[in-house]
Amino acid sequence: MNKNKINWVAVLTMMFLFGMISFVTNLAAPIGVIWKQAPGIEGSNFWGMMGNMMNFLAYLFMGLPAGKLITNLGYKKTTLIGVAVGFCGVFIQFLSGKIGVGSTLGTLPANFFVYLLGAFICGFSVCILNTVVNPMLNLLGGGGNRGNQLVQIGGTFNSLTGTLTPMLIGALIGAVTAETQIADVNTVLYIAMGVFASVFAILIFVPFVEPEQDKNNASVKTVLKYRHLVFGVIAIFLYVGVEIGIPSTLNFFLADSDKGAGLDPSTAASIAGSVAAMYWLLMLCGRFTSSFISGKVSSRTQLSVTSAVAIALVICAMFTSEVSINMPVLKGFSEGFAVMSLPLSALLLILCGLCTSVMWGTIFNLSVEGLGKHTALASGLFMAMVVGGGVLPLVQSAIADSVSYMSSYWVIVAALAYILWFAVLGSKVKKA
Repeated sequence: MNKNKINWVAVLTMMFLFGMISFVTNLAAPIGVIWKQAPGIEGSNFWGMMGNMMNFLAYLFMGLPAGKLITNLGYKKTTLIGVAVGFCGVFIQFLSGKIGVGSTLGTLPANFFVYLLGAFICGFSVCILNTVVNPMLNLLGGGGNRGNQLVQIGGTFNSLTGTLTPMLIGALIGAVTAETQIADVNTVLYIAMGVFASVFAILIFVPFVEPEQDKNNASVKTVLKYRHLVFGVIAIFLYVGVEIGIPSTLNFFLADSDKGAGLDPSTAASIAGSVAAMYWLLMLCGRFTSSFISGKVSSRTQLSVTSAVAIALVICAMFTSEVSINMPVLKGFSEGFAVMSLPLSALLLILCGLCTSVMWGTIFNLSVEGLGKHTALASGLFMAMVVGGGVLPLVQSAIADSVSYMSSYWVIVAALAYILWFAVLGSKVKKA
């Protein structure tokens, strides 16, 4: 591809897809606030978080096959498949507000299972798009510094939409009651379907020069000979669980007026969504800052410091839920922004966004050290381990149901402790 001529239509299309990855992923936790109040679920955090679990479970099945799709079909066709699957997933979530409403399967609402199917299908889409968007942006930029620049811009847009999603859904929900339905957030689902449909139509007509594919026949067993990679794969599994678990459980905690923060039920969901959005905003800031310091500060140092600081923040948060602090929040579309008294633990937990922002890149960098031609296969393993973003929050929700919300954060502390160990010792390059 001519490095001096950029196909900006294709670039902007990829930017929107980059944004849709976090937009669709971050739908699950705030929509879970609606489902946990439904008759038959009746306040269960475990079932409220199940949509998030289904979304991430798809990565376990699609992580490695997504790379095979690119090898066999190319980037453009793989992207079209990912977009089409994403539209279907969101549409099925939309149908959960129409099909099976008022009926049950066992003790659970029948339409809840329709929603879970849609969340699972969306997970397939997001996994495919995660695999193709980064290399496509790099290729469209002609590689080198310009290609990397487009990837960084795309990552910033990804963080921005991740920030807006919980805030928008929280404002749309308003007061959460047993009568609140997923149909109350149809506006967000319409936006998602509209973007997917538009991107699909544009991509069909956008000319794109496919890069030559490397037919790598190495097996997973080959890369698992590297001990530091094995430890890194576990670290990625735990990291994604930490990244999603911190804001998702915080969202549930603040939205729960009975067992949570005790906020006014009429505005609790909106406040919870806006606070969770601050976490993603700080992740954006952290990634932006890291882009300037990564050339001077090693991945090992960045990961060691951020994981240690995150451990301290989470432990302090668990013991300060009774201490109050004033924070700016969005109370709703009609009420607008206001300064509210919230638990200090909320502020401490959203500050963790600055720490988690650099962890994916640093863990990946340390894990693939010395892998050479096997790096691409290792990337597929990493994508499969994104399932941790569904497992850890689900474990947290089970603990929140049986003990308390703040006690569930010991899961996060344990995961961060492992990541700290990986940064200091486990990432040293040795064969298994």
